[in-house]
Amino acid sequence: MISFPGREEVIRRVYDHGQERIFDFWNEISDSEKLRLLDDVESIDFTLLERLFRQAEQGSPPPMGFEPAPYIPLAGEEEGGAEFREARERGRELISEGAVAAFVVAGGQGSRLGFDGPKGLFSAGPVSGKSLFQIHAEQIHKSSEKFGVRIPWLIMTSHSNHDQTVRFLEDNSRFGLDAADVYVFPQGMIPSLDLEGKLILETPSSIFKNPDGHGGSLGALAGSGTLHAMRERGIRIISYFQVDNPLVSIIDPLFIGFHSLRKADISSKGLMKAYPEERIGVFVRFDNGAIGVVEYSDLPEELQKQRDERGRLRYRMGSIAIHLFGVDYLESITGGTDLSLPFHAARKKIGSHTANGIREIDGYKFEKFVFDALPLTERNIVLETKREEEFAPIKNPSGVDSVESAQGLMDARARRWLRERGIDVPPSTAVVEISPLLALEPGDIPASLRVPDRKRVNLEPDKD
Repeated sequence: MISFPGREEVIRRVYDHGQERIFDFWNEISDSEKLRLLDDVESIDFTLLERLFRQAEQGSPPPMGFEPAPYIPLAGEEEGGAEFREARERGRELISEGAVAAFVVAGGQGSRLGFDGPKGLFSAGPVSGKSLFQIHAEQIHKSSEKFGVRIPWLIMTSHSNHDQTVRFLEDNSRFGLDAADVYVFPQGMIPSLDLEGKLILETPSSIFKNPDGHGGSLGALAGSGTLHAMRERGIRIISYFQVDNPLVSIIDPLFIGFHSLRKADISSKGLMKAYPEERIGVFVRFDNGAIGVVEYSDLPEELQKQRDERGRLRYRMGSIAIHLFGVDYLESITGGTDLSLPFHAARKKIGSHTANGIREIDGYKFEKFVFDALPLTERNIVLETKREEEFAPIKNPSGVDSVESAQGLMDARARRWLRERGIDVPPSTAVVEISPLLALEPGDIPASLRVPDRKRVNLEPDKD
């Protein structure tokens, strides 16, 4: 057995769990590297990893039966529903009371888009070229101004992009938000395992770990101390969204109001699937009565195409990763109780350090999914939203869900809002962008506004 002064206990744990292979290069590394490796190992929950490996070997349990989930259709508002009016008013009250925080999951890199850096730095504004971070920050700034309150902005990064994200926000003065209202913290990491259940070396002195998934955002929120800080600030509801959607309505009074009126622990926004094979999960109600999400890859083809008596898809309400979480509920599932999100195992190719350099091996990566929080409570709702108003993900370099498609949707929404306010757009104007600082909804646009006769127009508030 190897030795290192003062670290006998952690070394013994490694041997007790049969993971001594991580010391294969012990005699080749410096004392500082040895200490770094032991620090890396000290935080590992070996019992958890052994349980996850057994689960991975056994495979996923048989899926529970399910039916389409109930949801609140937007048709209710169009018909003048009283509950919609009540919900909107209740939401405005809660926002004005300072009960709501915004939480963006921003751990991804822009490499898939051909962009070298955190995805939040990616330029999304069709005219302004504003980054995704700036668009979201301006929404929060405008909501704070509109409701006379300081709305906290919580940002979960990854270990690979945390420092760059922090620098970018600081260099841009957090786009007008106060430093005391911006909380930035990295998501958790968990070791991967090879097919024998052994830890994998990334370098001679470090363990290979992978991010613990978007579901890990909830644990990171608690583990970083941010959830406690929100409790101290009087926050009761946290609005969760993903960084790559520039159309998302972050602080939505109607959504927040329904969440409160229905006494929900979790609320989710959904939209009608565009076609059966669309690559988004669907909301379902499991046989035990719980609401949850079935991923598109797990929904059998015959169910994807199944229609109801009106010719609509039966499984039509798609999940778009927009949620509201009650702070009480988040504390209950992240506070070390038996109620917690499960890990999922995925077999992947992993780069392993060997005597002959890096070699790709098969192994298991483990991650959590945020929608697994839904079935842990019976108190959740799904509210329908309009795709063209609130869903323009930027995931691909071209085609569907690309920057081009997102910018097209941003332009189309800007034109709709202007039409609704009776404001003409000159025929020569090819692209219109509305700054969140000007308007979060059509009613925020000044009726006196005039669109300049230019090819590309970015509408910002007047500067006094």
